[in-house]
Amino acid sequence: MTKFTDLATDERTARIVLSIIAEPNDSATGRLLTRVGAVETIRLLETDSTVPVLGRVDGTMWRERLTPRVSAESVAERLREVDRLGIGVLIPGDRHWPAGVDDLGDSAPFVLWTKGAASFLARPPSDLVTITGARAATSYGEHVAAELASDLVREERGIIAGGAYGIEGAAHRAALASGGDTIAVLASGVDRPYPAGHSELLRTIADTGLLVSEMPPGVAPTRHRFLARGRLMAALSQATVVVEAGARSGALQTALQARLLGRGLGSVPGPVTSAASFGTNDLLRDQSARVVTGIGDVRQLLDGHTHLEPRQTPEFSQSMQPSRATTPSPGL
Repeated sequence: MTKFTDLATDERTARIVLSIIAEPNDSATGRLLTRVGAVETIRLLETDSTVPVLGRVDGTMWRERLTPRVSAESVAERLREVDRLGIGVLIPGDRHWPAGVDDLGDSAPFVLWTKGAASFLARPPSDLVTITGARAATSYGEHVAAELASDLVREERGIIAGGAYGIEGAAHRAALASGGDTIAVLASGVDRPYPAGHSELLRTIADTGLLVSEMPPGVAPTRHRFLARGRLMAALSQATVVVEAGARSGALQTALQARLLGRGLGSVPGPVTSAASFGTNDLLRDQSARVVTGIGDVRQLLDGHTHLEPRQTPEFSQSMQPSRATTPSPGL
């Protein structure tokens, strides 16, 4: 019978196996991975040996949480499928591994799966800006997102967004139309475009830009995966701009992660009568974000945070919520 340790014979393959059997933003597994390496982490998963450095997480509970999810035989089949598809895989130490995600500490991704120009990830975070916001965006919000993306591309900045409807789709399309670089961070496998209505847009991004995910090929998005994705979007760039966000928008989670990482955070003010601007106006009311009305404000975000270190190495969990807004809905 195939065992996980039969598959995980080196650091790269062991990390790939972990990305298949564990959920993203798993700080307990990440803590163990950082201290003992991926091969040893897989070995500990299949033995009764004492599991070190898990803090408040019991080793037995850690094993029980991971092992029932998938069999070693099915993981072996997934690995063969990955080879067939030719999807890229990056691990720490690779030439194009983005240094910014290392600031996530124990919550850093095990691997990054890529489709397209993986070299985009090697750009300095100060050359990248994350634009996010509501799926149910207004024409005002989409116009502002497109203008910001176009202006940033003209200054040779890359645009990061999540490929969603509304604000993020507008930012991606504007970057492509302006001949610039854009990266879509997905909560699904890079071979499984989501949302389906953006399949053509995401295919274009894969052809001329980059699709990236910590989820292995074939995996569908879930609420947890949407929320976990926000920390990657914040970590990859030096500044995050929220254009529109309702009271429960998942974009507010991305904004929170940017703050925790010490990244620049900007918010576009909107009409007080617009539900789509409740979250962005709330960020400004709380002085959590700086006002963004044009590219000059984004430049100040980038210049003012270029050399900032993370405030701390936080536990990046989906339980973290913005200070005033209610629980965010994924992908909004």
